Amino acid sequence: MFRRFTVNFALFSIALDGLLVAASLWGAAALRPALNQFAWIEPIPLPVVLPSVLYILFPMIWVIIFSTLSIYDGRKYLRAMDEFVMLSFAMLISSISAAGILYFSYRDVSRVLFIVFILLLYLACILWRVIARINFRRQKPSAERTRRILVVGAGTLGEKIKTQLVESNLPELLFIGFVDDISGSSPLLGTPDEIRNVLKQHGVTDVVIALPHSAYHQMGNIVQKMEDIPVQVWVALGFFDLALYNTAMEDFAGIPMLDLRASAIDDYQRMLKRAFDVLFGLTALIFASPLMVFSSLLVFIEDGWPILYSSKRVGENGRQFEMLKIRTMFKNAEQLQIQVEKRDANGNIIHKSKDDPRVTQVGRFLRRFSLDELPQFINVIRGDMSLVGPRPEMPYLVEKYQPWQRKRFAIPPGITGWWQINGRSDKPMHLHTEDDLYYIQNYSIYLDVQILIKTAWVILAGKGSY
Repeated sequence: MFRRFTVNFALFSIALDGLLVAASLWGAAALRPALNQFAWIEPIPLPVVLPSVLYILFPMIWVIIFSTLSIYDGRKYLRAMDEFVMLSFAMLISSISAAGILYFSYRDVSRVLFIVFILLLYLACILWRVIARINFRRQKPSAERTRRILVVGAGTLGEKIKTQLVESNLPELLFIGFVDDISGSSPLLGTPDEIRNVLKQHGVTDVVIALPHSAYHQMGNIVQKMEDIPVQVWVALGFFDLALYNTAMEDFAGIPMLDLRASAIDDYQRMLKRAFDVLFGLTALIFASPLMVFSSLLVFIEDGWPILYSSKRVGENGRQFEMLKIRTMFKNAEQLQIQVEKRDANGNIIHKSKDDPRVTQVGRFLRRFSLDELPQFINVIRGDMSLVGPRPEMPYLVEKYQPWQRKRFAIPPGITGWWQINGRSDKPMHLHTEDDLYYIQNYSIYLDVQILIKTAWVILAGKGSY
């Protein structure tokens, strides 16, 4: 769960730093009496009791300043020295801010105590990051963790990107090679016209376009060739309105780049959304456990094993994952999929219907109250899904998508969404997409809360659920 370049690890880092600030403040107060014995330190009355508000205020100061200076952005500081230099600067700014607050409020707090607090905290922040880096380096690279990076353009800029990636010496960042028309580049895997085959053959996850200005006319053609392939696309320098999803400036391996498939929500919105998902998801999973056991028992009595159903779905940026549900159809349901599909007057697929013969009697009851979707809280906690977001669609339907519909992959899919409170299964797939795009364009955490509340009423009413 805690891979370096993830929102989960960023949230973990924020929580740990906040705890370390409070712990260091408490530790400094506990150590301060022992310093009274030194003649050059002014003794203070015992016991040492700090205002309780500081245990809340100081962690907030440090976390806010660390966030402002991108300390929690793992992509920005690939090298340990860069991270520790910026961490030292962030500590300095935070310390000055905290000292200023003490000067105008709690001036009776011992200066020596404050210095001890800063030293303890600085050592703690350095130590846990060193341990984390050692742990990341010792982890064996896996297909899931490794970002396999292909560079389009083997000129000066491309070589610089290669050097940065290689010198970072991070097992999770693997330089695969170049795609270019220039012969002699090492390693050259093909030409821009062959990029689709290169991506599939080498399992590429990130494409960095580093073409010279004279070759910028190739940009549109290259991006178009990758339109339906789930890779992250970066442009080194320059700005082009070619994104399928969204664009954002990022710092990748120390080089400013344009992310052509950036999320529709910014880093802070994503972090807040992820924190909300984890807290609410864990709570909901605990309370939903009795219902899941009851539903599983009903499924087993009617149709035996298996209880859970795992289905491939397309998530953020087109990446596939296994979505969990309680099984509501007979065991051979997938083989009958084509037979039950219908089309509307415009030829768009309608893959669900009220009289679907594949659904069991228990399944109809579970679908009526959306009990079959309870295991998806596990997907939420794992990070595959969000509580609220676009519909997690099946791969064979995504293959039929028009280009505009792919914009729905700009954020993680959700258990519920704008589509669910505005028709659910009553609407065909192509209209779900319009609802999803509305949600993406108007995203806020308040909208998420609003959708969750309305979803509860929709489920109780059983509207559009079958």
